[in-house]
Amino acid sequence: MANLVIDVANLKKYYSTYQKEPGLMGSFKSLFSRKYSDVKAVDDISFQIEEGELIGFIGPNGAGKTTTLKVLSGLLYPSSGKVSVLGYTPYLRKKQFLKQIALVMGQKNQLWWDLPAMETFLLNKEIYEIPQEKFDLVVNELTELLDVKDLLKIQVRKLSLGERMKCELIAALIHSPKVLFLDEPTIGLDVVMQKKLREFIKEYNLRFKSTIILTSHYMGDVEALCKRVIVINHGQILFDGLLADLVKKHAPYKTLTITFKDNIDPKKFVSFGHIKKYESPQLVLSVENSKLNLVTAKLLKNFKIEDLNIEDPEIEDVIRDVFTKAN
Repeated sequence: MANLVIDVANLKKYYSTYQKEPGLMGSFKSLFSRKYSDVKAVDDISFQIEEGELIGFIGPNGAGKTTTLKVLSGLLYPSSGKVSVLGYTPYLRKKQFLKQIALVMGQKNQLWWDLPAMETFLLNKEIYEIPQEKFDLVVNELTELLDVKDLLKIQVRKLSLGERMKCELIAALIHSPKVLFLDEPTIGLDVVMQKKLREFIKEYNLRFKSTIILTSHYMGDVEALCKRVIVINHGQILFDGLLADLVKKHAPYKTLTITFKDNIDPKKFVSFGHIKKYESPQLVLSVENSKLNLVTAKLLKNFKIEDLNIEDPEIEDVIRDVFTKAN
């Protein structure tokens, strides 16, 4: 059995927020009486993650994803519950714990804007007390994997967003952390750069057996990288398991795209399934899994078909369905 790296039990993180009435009168009243309410950013969640797992942490804005990562990395103190990462209690911020984790936030920079990226790498080398030989080895390996060797001596401000994100990853990985928290690492990047970063994350996970939690609004990230997903909304876990099982549970249908040789009347296909789209000569049907074989056989037998394609539903549609039912 693999080693247990992250153990979260009944974690809660509540914030007390001040509610002020609008206008001058509201400001005056607040001098004498203030109303507060609790915001349940994380509300009694539990999960475990083993060594080498790459987990997708999914949820809409305000669901509790980033708050959870900040608790796991020791940046926030939990309201209650038990949290263990690599056997350490994160909020104690012990030196040996901090040397084994990294938190990368797509909207936050750790690189020095007016200096080349290598200067930040060298600073982190001293902070994490990395021997020169190991530092050189890690930098060479990571720059080769990310193809940025020619960018290390260029001012960070002159790099593109994608190039900066690559260097941000190197800065976070310079001390070879055992646990990596990635919060929206591909946000704002074009599809080509998203693909390159996904490939790097996957290769890094396989090569170094690191444990990774990834949050992303791009379902392409999750679909390409994560077998297991944790779905969170309103601070509570809605699903924890294999991505394939989530699709099977919340999308018990397939999408059939049929290209006909002749023009057809789409009304004739209402009994086959839900018509999602029709543009002659192509028809897109949503068909229940249990009826798929029967529907496919009838189509091939009774109609002249140029092409027929069967696909699983889009991950975005599945996740949207999960959130809709939860609300």
